[in-house]
Amino acid sequence: MTYHLAGDSTVAECSPAEHPMSGWGAHLAAHVDEPVRNLAFGGATTQSFFEQRWDELIAGVGEGDTVVIQFGHNDQKVPELDARGGYTDRLTRMVAEVRERGGVAVLCTSCERRWFDGDRVEATHGDYPNAVRDLAHELDAPLVDLTVFTSWLYEDAGAEGSVAYLTHLAPGTHETWPEGLQDNTHFHERGARKIAAFVARSLRAIERKDGERPAKGSPAVA
Repeated sequence: MTYHLAGDSTVAECSPAEHPMSGWGAHLAAHVDEPVRNLAFGGATTQSFFEQRWDELIAGVGEGDTVVIQFGHNDQKVPELDARGGYTDRLTRMVAEVRERGGVAVLCTSCERRWFDGDRVEATHGDYPNAVRDLAHELDAPLVDLTVFTSWLYEDAGAEGSVAYLTHLAPGTHETWPEGLQDNTHFHERGARKIAAFVARSLRAIERKDGERPAKGSPAVA
């Protein structure tokens, strides 16, 4: 069995020139026993992923494989990829094609941005997370709610403590970002590892204790 990852920069492996920025998919292999094949890339929408990577991904999916799908950050910037239209239409197609090959499609809500309003994280993805939740229910697909998890992660650490999970670098402290960086969307390796560990635990929860897959729609997180 192989885990295949479809997503945007919050999932993707960053180039050495971008380190210590990292997507969570770059660290998933450290938390699972099965191979991980990460095809996520920066700036991806559900549409651009179909155009650039989907054929490659689906060609490598075999019986019993798991495809983890997380989009939304960039889809919300494209009118034709609206939450209850083009976005969910494309997610539906992804799930269908994975199932046609005997795989399990796992839907993820978007990782939240670290935008605080007082001591609470501000929701920045509009209806997109709810659209994914509803689609998972409609399609009887497993769901990993990364919007909820990352919001909790930031709030638990607090407005100041959560800075460590994102790519915040002072000028002159890192050779790849000599002018510094204040990024509240993309993770520092520390944050990416935390999220990867949660995704791995959620994927294990989707599987039965005897190693068999549960019925489609079994929730990853209660």
